Amino acid sequence: MLWGLGRQEKIERVVRFEASTTAYANSGWEQGLKGTDSWDRAVSSEEWSDAQVLWDYQQMHHVLKPCSVGIGLGSHDLGVAAYAADLYKAGLFPILVFTGANSPTTAMRFPRGEAVHYREHAMTLGVPDSKILVEPKATNTGQNVAFSREALATAGVPVTSVIVVCKPYEQRRSFATFRKLWPEADVLCASEPLSFAEYIAGIGDTKLVIDMIAGALQRVMLYSAKGFSIPQQVPEEVQAAFERLRTAGFTSRLIVE
Repeated sequence: MLWGLGRQEKIERVVRFEASTTAYANSGWEQGLKGTDSWDRAVSSEEWSDAQVLWDYQQMHHVLKPCSVGIGLGSHDLGVAAYAADLYKAGLFPILVFTGANSPTTAMRFPRGEAVHYREHAMTLGVPDSKILVEPKATNTGQNVAFSREALATAGVPVTSVIVVCKPYEQRRSFATFRKLWPEADVLCASEPLSFAEYIAGIGDTKLVIDMIAGALQRVMLYSAKGFSIPQQVPEEVQAAFERLRTAGFTSRLIVE
């Protein structure tokens, strides 16, 4: 594999991720994430195990190689920008696009827009401003693809291959969406190399993270039929784990079917 973190680098990455999240703990951004559902009990070991199944399924385990461009998908997770910066500095792409406007979950944390804040963070980590394109309008993954393509075409950047940098539990849906909407490009997906437990420690809310993981998996299962993505094979054990989590109440990020 061309890209990997040593033990000390990984520890520093986790500390950085936790710090970037904790810095906003009192800013109100978590209120947007949590929504209105209530939860007054601990997550059981069985629920944790089921969520781990979904988390593991989302990991594409792509072997990274140099590509034409990196595209960081905007969200509440500043770790996406940090990892995209790491990949740029490792020489895996010569130009980096950050794409994303705002959603109810990010408006308070990133008032100037997800892509703008990602760019600013990447620059503090050593990515030159001249190597970053900002796409500030996208509000969903399909628009991330379409608007990033427009930004790259306008900038005159030829693209044959893409590394998509996203949240760890969104890899498979991101891959499936890019392959559907940009079929002529080779697509690889990458996320911060964090375990499920490390990611929860960074966010600080187990119920919230499992809700988001369940929502991401549901979209993988539903969106190909809507024409939003290419189909992905979902093993029976993953479907069963999802259904148990849905029955247990991890539903705040689910689509009403």
